[in-house]
Amino acid sequence: MDTGTFRGLITLILIVAFIGIFIWAYSKRRKPDFDEAANLPFADEDDDKQPTRDKHASPKHEVDSRHDRGDKNT
Repeated sequence: MDTGTFRGLITLILIVAFIGIFIWAYSKRRKPDFDEAANLPFADEDDDKQPTRDKHASPKHEVDSRHDRGDKNT
């Protein structure tokens, strides 16, 4: 097998993979999942508050979470 044939086969495989991913992404079965993912930035985040690392943004009485785990790299 020469280089041209090998490159042609690789190109054919990549085109088939691209078409497969395209069909998978735009199939009607995937639409509800993608609609849910599209609305994630607008989800209520009150229950999922992450502790902040910024000492100026957090109240003075909160302890940095790194100290609770014993992390010495502060």
